[in-house]
Amino acid sequence: MGKGVTIRDVAARAGVSIATVSRVLNGGTPTAPDTSARVRAAIAALGFRPNRIGRSLKEARTRTIGVLVPSLRNPVFADSVAGIQDAASAAGYSVLIASSDYDPERERKAVETLLSHQVDGLVLTVAEADTNAVLEALEAAGTPYVLAYNQPRDAKRPFVSVDNVAAARAMVERMLEFGHWRIGMVAGRFQQSDRSRLRRDGFLAALAAAGLVPGPVIEVDFADIRLDQHLAPIMAGRNRPTALFASNDLLALATVRALRDLGLCVPRDVSVTGFDGIEMGILTSPSIATLVQPAYAMGEGAFAHLLATLEGEHPEPALLLPFTIRPGESLGPAHPKRTRREDRPVC
Repeated sequence: MGKGVTIRDVAARAGVSIATVSRVLNGGTPTAPDTSARVRAAIAALGFRPNRIGRSLKEARTRTIGVLVPSLRNPVFADSVAGIQDAASAAGYSVLIASSDYDPERERKAVETLLSHQVDGLVLTVAEADTNAVLEALEAAGTPYVLAYNQPRDAKRPFVSVDNVAAARAMVERMLEFGHWRIGMVAGRFQQSDRSRLRRDGFLAALAAAGLVPGPVIEVDFADIRLDQHLAPIMAGRNRPTALFASNDLLALATVRALRDLGLCVPRDVSVTGFDGIEMGILTSPSIATLVQPAYAMGEGAFAHLLATLEGEHPEPALLLPFTIRPGESLGPAHPKRTRREDRPVC
């Protein structure tokens, strides 16, 4: 039964706080014998397996922080890590980096590994910020952390991000300005990324405000670069979408490639937009129209927030950064003027 059991489950069964469970596990402030016995009985009954995340950090500062991102293959995360490293170096801190590959179990193990190196605090991008056992354990242990890219509903959880819902809504509204009203979405798995889910919410909000029925929403793996099999069914009919909004730029690039493989031209037949603003999107043909989030500044801001906490300050938990829309050749009018075939864009 131990798999998936969290410190919160133990606290609920024992009728105590998470902090009390943490004290029993870590041998901190003495706990009443009957309370300690209830906690240990709950641990045994639930099969809870304590891990390093539940241990307090040593009082000695190492001037090292840990950074966890979903993937270093996506340039948007590499850019934020660069921002963290530059800001940390200027403050005399070293950085240890790990990635989770969008896997919650790898996420947990990666944080355990970082904590085993006695980092002073953590900058994290997690799969799900609202119901996350790793964050609960960090909070119980008093480990300083700040989220980057995530937007938790819990007002106490510190984060640096753009407003994903508002940003996605703005991108879809730009597509509407080009005359598109049959708009679909290609999204990374919602269970692997709360950002993808929030961007879906912004996509739906923009269409609802315009009085439009949303097109198909297709969930794909973040590592899936061959999307033609996913797109073929929705692009076969006469009422196919005239535009597709991708939840990140790498998926937008994969979408353009898949549409070409299906014999469609971007943007003449179908427009495509992305989200992130990676530089690679400028270099492709067509260039990707996208929502730009300031990844480097996000890394700098996350470290600044963490450093303030480490120095005993109490910064505001939420920091929302501005976003912009970058025009690109992948977004065109829904009904382009028909020209001679030889004058049309080559795909």
